[in-house]
Amino acid sequence: MRSLLTLTALLAAAATPALAQTYPQAGRPYGAYPGGVPAAIADLHRYENDRLRSQAQSNADQARQQQIETQLRLRAIEGAREPTAVQPLPPRPLYSPEQERTLRQSAAERRQQTAQGMSQIDNWLARSQ
Repeated sequence: MRSLLTLTALLAAAATPALAQTYPQAGRPYGAYPGGVPAAIADLHRYENDRLRSQAQSNADQARQQQIETQLRLRAIEGAREPTAVQPLPPRPLYSPEQERTLRQSAAERRQQTAQGMSQIDNWLARSQ
């Protein structure tokens, strides 16, 4: 009796999924396609081309995004880098005493003109209103 119940349950379990798992017959899936087989093949090619074009666009967008992220990381790394020591200016060449005197006098004149221009601005700002 026990084996009969087991056998019945096994047959019932094996038979039920077999009915649900039927596969379609092998053959052309586009037999009733409007335009026939050539139109169906053309549509398949068009769908594949669209898929490939979309995938290429996605890859290009991802490459562009990675390029931007790389540039930002490089800027962050360069910004965090310690600044290099400033190279001192090379010593000024020596001139004759006359040339040195004229250079000093011209520098003094430039300083006086700058100070005069600044004092005019200061006087204008300090005027009574």
